[in-house]
Amino acid sequence: MRQMKPASRLWQCVVFLLEGQRYALHLSQVDRVVSMVAISPLPKTPAIVSGVINHRGSVVPVLDLRPRFGLRPHECGLTDHLLLARTTRRMLALPVDEVLGVNEIPVEDILAPSTLLPGVGYVTGIVALADGLLFIHDLEALLSMDEEQRLTEAIDDREVDA
Repeated sequence: MRQMKPASRLWQCVVFLLEGQRYALHLSQVDRVVSMVAISPLPKTPAIVSGVINHRGSVVPVLDLRPRFGLRPHECGLTDHLLLARTTRRMLALPVDEVLGVNEIPVEDILAPSTLLPGVGYVTGIVALADGLLFIHDLEALLSMDEEQRLTEAIDDREVDA
């Protein structure tokens, strides 16, 4: 009798580009992808916060991932997109160069970041693909507790002033 190989568990993710490098978020964290819109400045926020947008009547902070990954700053243009993603605390808008789509990755193909790049705190996994690496982003670790608090206070102040 031939033994069947157990089916691989698949991890579903949304893959996006920043400066030609592929990153991913778990599909359950991503709400939608929208075209770039005007970003309003928001004073007293951490440096990673580019400002805020109005999405369906809600104030959504726009966070620039580039500095966190050691990439040079980028002036957002009309061809850029915003990836709307949800943490356990709030909705965030992440400017990305391009969204490549939804991928399914076998869980056993995901390597711990410490095996290739020790000390990368915003990455929970790395997948070696035939044509490069895919970095799985830890959205929950993006902001420190202090940054999260400062962002909340700035948004609350903005809503009081409005």
